[in-house]
Parts: sequence; structure tokens; C-alpha cells
Amino acid sequence: MAGGGGGGGGGGAAPAPKADELVPHPVKDQLPNVSYCITSPPPWPEAILLGFQHYLVMLGTTVIIPTALVPQMGGGNDEKARVVQTLLFVAGINTLLQSFFGTRLPAVIGGSYTFVAPTISIILAGRYSDIVEPHRKFLRIMRGTQGALIVASTLQIIIGFSGLWRNVTRFLSPLSAVPLVALAGFGLYELGFPAVGKCVEIGLPTIIILIVISQYIPHAIHAEKPVFDRFAVIFSVAIVWLYAYFLTVGGAYKHAPPKTQSHCRTDRSGLVSSAPWIRVPYPFQWGAPSFDAGEAFAMMAAAFVGLVESTGTFIAVSRYASATPIPPSVLSRGIGWQGIGILLDGLFGTASGSTVSVENAGLLALTRVGSRRVVQISAGFMIFFSILGKFGAVFASIPAPIFAALYCLFFAYVGSCGLSFLQFCNLNSFRTKFILGFSVFMGLSVPQYFKEYTAVAGYGPAHTSARWFNDIINVIFSSEPFVAGLVAFFLDNTLHRHNSAVRKDRGYHWWDKFRSFKTDVRSEEFYSLPFNLNKFFPSV
Repeated sequence: MAGGGGGGGGGGAAPAPKADELVPHPVKDQLPNVSYCITSPPPWPEAILLGFQHYLVMLGTTVIIPTALVPQMGGGNDEKARVVQTLLFVAGINTLLQSFFGTRLPAVIGGSYTFVAPTISIILAGRYSDIVEPHRKFLRIMRGTQGALIVASTLQIIIGFSGLWRNVTRFLSPLSAVPLVALAGFGLYELGFPAVGKCVEIGLPTIIILIVISQYIPHAIHAEKPVFDRFAVIFSVAIVWLYAYFLTVGGAYKHAPPKTQSHCRTDRSGLVSSAPWIRVPYPFQWGAPSFDAGEAFAMMAAAFVGLVESTGTFIAVSRYASATPIPPSVLSRGIGWQGIGILLDGLFGTASGSTVSVENAGLLALTRVGSRRVVQISAGFMIFFSILGKFGAVFASIPAPIFAALYCLFFAYVGSCGLSFLQFCNLNSFRTKFILGFSVFMGLSVPQYFKEYTAVAGYGPAHTSARWFNDIINVIFSSEPFVAGLVAFFLDNTLHRHNSAVRKDRGYHWWDKFRSFKTDVRSEEFYSLPFNLNKFFPSV
């Protein structure tokens, strides 16, 4: 560029290139082009519609987990409808607690697939095998999962509120955050298209319609207000759900195999007929929890994995809400409140623990609305529809492949958020290339080995006489973001990190001012507690 400038002065030569033509894109602490950030809510009618959209998106996981677990526990459609209601009710409470007192990010706290494996281990435990009557068996297993969740919640409560997690995440650099956040999204790939393929005639149109409405139509019609991209989920789900209903009524699946019918038909969930009109879930509704040390250990492993996965998703949510990087003390506080969420799961009996909903984090990116108020409204919808059972069951009966199609987009958004932190790193450094490549590869490869081994043998690679030990190892190493995050964190903090050039390469200096709550003035705006509670619970 300097040479071009000299040529420009030589009379009549080509002008020098513009200064910004060859300069890389600038690094941004906050994501630009977000329409509404955490503290700027949209107008009320728009906020209510957006809140309903968040409620629709989190319904998938809320229905899929009980649908998978309750029949194995011995429960029928009645029990499944009540567990879905309970999971929805507790998710609403947990989302409100997190948005008011936890990280204060617009994060939906919902059911987690991480807790499915230890729950299945409890279902298969020998102490329930002699119970013949299905409902009694369901109640006994449910009480066992409640006890395990109550014990497991103490892990996150202690690690979060003691500030221990704050001390760990202070060593997180943009480089070690990349594999953690990226695989929090990409690591859920098996819940995307494989589930779409179970009824491809409704799953595939959902993906195509969602992409056309959200990405192409807004640029084609040049509307003044962003309607299509902002409410693409409502439009897509409504169109495909109606189409699936016509296929069902028209007899398209009359002679199809039972599995195809359960995935494709709109009247096979069994939720609408089984759900009560009005019912308020309450603690210990299934009876007094029972406690078993081995089951509690396995659930604690899931709680620890959930804690790491949620850390990655919280970082993605803060990015898509156009907030500054989340201070470690706020992250630790959020994990503590998430522990309280798992305690509520145990008290109410949801059959699953809670983590930050990855699909709702992706929805923030699609709508470009990271407003806290929108997510609080969605929590209101969760509580409202969980009490009015029949109305909630109507939406909960949307076929699962439609939700899987939404996941294809939302999980991808969270994964790409992880990749975006590479802007802070030196990608020409061999150290960066090694840590990045090795951690992402191991994060995909190790869980794949554990899952394949379990699918073939019927048990995991850890197969000793101590069942609780097997469960801990198998749960921990089946999580993509956990393995990738652990490998990246360890390598990044042990490979000659004291070198000043390495500190720059890993992007550590970019996040320096966010490591303490008080060193950046914007932390107060995004993360301070309401009702002057910061006086009593200061963030450091």
C-alpha cells in the first residue's frame, strides 16, 4: 500500500488503493446489526409474538424427552402429559429466575438431553425390575430420578455460588471458547437431520420454507418492517403443521408402519386427549423422593457436563444479545441459579435436569432480537400453557420432525457463534491451529466412539462392576462440547502460555477488561441485578 502511494505521486499514475480495501474486518466486542439488545425491548405486540415464538421452539425438547423416557418408566399417555406439563411449568420458573437473578441474559432454561442417559440407567436399575404394575413402577422410578436430581443440583449450586466456576472461567480465552461454543451447537447434529429423516415429507419442507421465509423473502420484497425474518418460525410451523394435518386427515398414513405414523401424523402424540383442562404442577406430586448413592453420582456427572455445556451456550447467548463478553462472576452466578433450577426439577419431578436451551439461543440469531423481556414473556407462556393443559397439549402435539427441522438452523447458528470468536485469535499461528483442530476433532471423535460402542454392545466402554462409575465415565465422554472444551482449555492453559506473543495469539488480551465486573462500564448495563440487589450480592 505504501508503494502504491509513492506511484500516485509520480504524476498521472494509478491512484493509491483506498486505505480500507485490504484491511481485515475489525474485531467487535459486541455483535453489530442486532435490532434489540438485552435492555431494549421491542414494542409490546411484537414482544408478545416473539415470546410465543420462543415458547414454540422450546416445546420440541420439552415433549421429546418425556416421550422417550415415560414409556420406559412404565407410564402411559396420562403420565406423559403430566410430565410434559411439569417440565414446561418448571422451565418457565427457571427461565424467569435466570433472567432476573442469574446471568440476566435472554436465555431459556429447559429440559436437557444430557440427563437422559443417567435417567435410563435408573430405569434399568435392578431394584425396579420386580415391580409388575406399570403405574406403580413409573412412580417408583420417578421418585428415584427425583432423589438423584436433588442431590446432583447441589454440585452446580456449590460450584456456582461459591465462585469456584468464576475462578475456572477466568482462564478461558477466545481460543479455548471456540471449540466449547461451536460444539455446543454443532455437537447436536444427530438431533437435526436424522430426526428430520424420520418423516422427510414434513421435515424437509420445514427447512426449505424456514430458509426461504427468513433469508430470501426479506431481501426480495424490501419491506419497511422486518416481519418475515422476525416471525419466520411461526409462519413455517403454521404452514407445515397445516400441511401435515391435511396429510393425516386425507389418509396418507393409513397403512403406514406404526413408527412412521407416530412421527408423521398430527394426532398420534396422545397428549391432547390425556392432558387435563386445568392442573397446577406441585412439588412431590409423585410422592416422596428416594435416594440411591450410585444413581446420585451418575446424575452429578450429568450435572457437571450440563454446567460446561451451559457455559458455552451462555457465551453464545451473550453474543447474540449484543452484550459484552459475560464476566466470570456473572457466569458463576448463572450456574448457581441453574443448580437451583435442577433442584426444582427434582422437587417437581420432571424426569430430566435443566440446561440453557441451545435452540432458543439460535432463535435469538434468526430474529436478531436479544431482548430480556421477550424471553420473560415466553416464560409466561410456558407457565400459562402448562396450567391450561389442553391448550398447551395442542401445540405440544406438533410432529417431532418439524422441530428437528428448526434445530438444523438454530444449532448451526450457535455453532457458527463459536467459530466467530476466531476473529480474536491469530489463525496463522501453528499453536492456534493445533489446539483448535485437535480439540474439535477429539470433541467429535471421542463421543462418537462411546455412542457407537454403546449401540453395539448395549453398554458403554466403561464396563466395571461399579455401575455408578460406568455411568459417570460414559455420560462425561459422550458430550461433544465437554470433551472439546476440556481438551482446548487444558492445552491452551498449559502450552507455553506465558509467552507474550502466545497471549496475543490466543486472543486473551481482548477479553482482559471483561474478566472483572467493574473494569468495563457496560457490565453494569447488561448484567447488574435488579431491585438494587447488587449492594447485597456484589459481582467481582
